[in-house]
Parts: sequence; structure tokens; C-alpha cells
Amino acid sequence: QVQLVESGGGLVQAGGSLRLSCAASGRTFSSYAMGWFRQAPGKEREFVAAITWRGSTTRYADSVKGRFTISRDNAKNTVYLQMNSLKPEDTAAYYCAAGPAAVTGTFGYDYWGQGTQVTVSS
Repeated sequence: QVQLVESGGGLVQAGGSLRLSCAASGRTFSSYAMGWFRQAPGKEREFVAAITWRGSTTRYADSVKGRFTISRDNAKNTVYLQMNSLKPEDTAAYYCAAGPAAVTGTFGYDYWGQGTQVTVSS
């Protein structure tokens, strides 16, 4: 069992930056990768970024590539999402997830955090 807790969400102006954190605790497997997803009202949860838990491979959605950066600190069991040049379209609840591989589908992850709200104003 893995517990995930997101933090760092908030209200920012368009063009601003925000860093989200996801702290993991409980049973941890070396094969676990981490992903970030987001969900806006009335829309399905969509892939944002993913990273292998023990490795350097990363993946990004086209909509955030060049603006968002996913990183990890295994000593702290924490994954980050640095969000720059934020747009109103980025407004959503952001969720972190843990799974066996850094894939883009929600089905590929076994554990999910509670989410943290990011709101970008014009």
C-alpha cells in the first residue's frame, strides 16, 4: 500500500509559476514510477507528465511540454511538478499517481493522491 499526498496548489496569474509536490509513504516498490494528471470541471482526467521512480526517463503531454518539468527526490520519497508560463487552460485539480511504469494512461497507475487545485487567472 502506498499513500500519496499532493501539495503546492494555489491561485496564480497567467505567465506565473507554481511547484507541486507529491510525498509518498507506506510500502514502496523499486519499480514504481510516478505520474501527474489533471482534471478540470466537466472533463476527464488527463495525462500531464510521468517519470520513472528509479531512473531519469520522463514523458510529457504536448500541451505542457517546454513549460512543465517533472522531477524526483528519492531520498525524500517526493516527486515534483514545476509549472512555468502558466495559462488559464492549466486550471484544474492536479493528481499524482504511482505505478509500475511511466505510462500516459490512468489505467497504468495503482495509487492516487487526493489532488491539489491549481487556478490560473487571466
